[in-house]
Amino acid sequence: MKKIFLSLLLMISSCLFSQQARIFKIKKYRIATLNEKVQETSGLNIFNGKLYTFNDSGNTPEIFELNPKSGEILQNFIVKAENKDWEALTNDGKNFYIGDFGNNSGTRKDLKIYRVPFSENTIVNDSLKVISFEYPEQKDFSAKNRSTDFDAEAMIFLNGKIHLFTKEWASKSTAHYAIDPQNSEKQEAIKLEAFKTNFLVTDASYFEGKLYLIGYTKKTEVFLEVYNETEPGIFFKENPKRFFLGSALSIGQIEGIAVNSEGIYISGEKFSSPLGGEKQSLYFIPKEKFKD
Repeated sequence: MKKIFLSLLLMISSCLFSQQARIFKIKKYRIATLNEKVQETSGLNIFNGKLYTFNDSGNTPEIFELNPKSGEILQNFIVKAENKDWEALTNDGKNFYIGDFGNNSGTRKDLKIYRVPFSENTIVNDSLKVISFEYPEQKDFSAKNRSTDFDAEAMIFLNGKIHLFTKEWASKSTAHYAIDPQNSEKQEAIKLEAFKTNFLVTDASYFEGKLYLIGYTKKTEVFLEVYNETEPGIFFKENPKRFFLGSALSIGQIEGIAVNSEGIYISGEKFSSPLGGEKQSLYFIPKEKFKD
């Protein structure tokens, strides 16, 4: 009886909150259960037309190429770098950028992004570079597990800069920072803007003048917001279009998004709770089905 009550309460709260968004449930766009080797898929990126992902902390430091039609692992590439908490993946057409900046407790002082050259279908580990940074606004590094505003899981590469979007556990917002990939010294990330998302941002993608932010709430609601780029590298001057995608109970813990001319790829890591769960999954929404 208790489980039934909790389920009903969760459904009611989801319906009330999702009324603020257009409903676009993605479960029917599921194309694959991902291999167990990527059950903690934590980022998704399209590099020269190919789809890539990786796992987060506690897993091997490797990037996987996925078949975009079936989710099958086609290749894997070992990166000679620590996977302390990899959370985001992007590229500039020549290099992968791996965001090792997961910071659920807010205590990290070693936030970094790995720039990994990728040429002729090969990781060039000998030329790997570390881009170190800090949030100048953060003064307190005491442990605040899942209540810090200095966590991040999303970034894109645009106009020669790395653009990072925070995952703010306390504020339920996201702050947009710029980081210089050419700076070899530890740098202060530059805060450009912020927006009240009311969900935890877990990944980002940029395509044709639009920013896509995806994430979830503690009530397992999954949301996607689409922002217009109103000036170069600026997105939060207008309200976004907001979409309710479903519950993590049925689609998994959504952690990755990648967008191209064909549509939107979304990945979710394995999720389980007393109320239900889902295996690690890959979704694809064709462009003609998604009107943003």
